[in-house]
Amino acid sequence: MDKALQTMINNMPEKTGKSLDEWKQLLKGKAFSKHSEGVTFLKKEYSVTHGFANTIVTLSKEENNTPTDLVANQYKGKENLMPIYEKLLSVVSGFGKDVKVTPKKTAVSIIRKTQFALIKPATKTRIDLGLKIKDKPTTDRLENSGPFGTMCSHRVQLSDIQQVDSELTEWLKEAYLKAD
Repeated sequence: MDKALQTMINNMPEKTGKSLDEWKQLLKGKAFSKHSEGVTFLKKEYSVTHGFANTIVTLSKEENNTPTDLVANQYKGKENLMPIYEKLLSVVSGFGKDVKVTPKKTAVSIIRKTQFALIKPATKTRIDLGLKIKDKPTTDRLENSGPFGTMCSHRVQLSDIQQVDSELTEWLKEAYLKAD
């Protein structure tokens, strides 16, 4: 942690009336959709200066968003898609010990040395699976990357666990092997 940040944390009780841990506890029950909403809340409700409010919200987010929380939030209201997500994880984890699953706010990155797949609950009834398979032609099922842009070369839309079949497993394996 850099010196300026540590000084700010040390000065927090005197300048804001609460320690960082107390602020984190206060924010734990709040669900702000944007960083700025949390900052505005602290400034208006507690008269915290912008610098302290920004620091408190940033440090609270880091701690409160465990990988499990991130995935749970992605599938809130889309719980019916969890079996597809879990099956995809089961498939990729079978490729090797070098597969790393990295949940983010809106999707889960699957990484070897580089990202080779991205699992995103796109709607309440569909997961978009992004794949990075350079120079692979598209098909009716293996579409162009669509909303993933340059993060992936292809997209497969999944609405049923049966779609996680041998063909999809082969594409995932191909993406994995090219990510070395």
